[in-house]
Amino acid sequence: MTRQTAEDEKQARLAAALRENLKRRKAQARARRSEEVGSQKPVPPTQAEPPRS
Repeated sequence: MTRQTAEDEKQARLAAALRENLKRRKAQARARRSEEVGSQKPVPPTQAEPPRS
């Protein structure tokens, strides 16, 4: 293997690792946003107690 080929392979591996890292970070950010949206919705009252009349 020549030096240039080894450098090219190293660059390709680095680029692939960076793409995977970016995908993972975006997925984590989407999950955090959906958790925040879920926690902001009003919680419906529980049906444990029957209505008093």
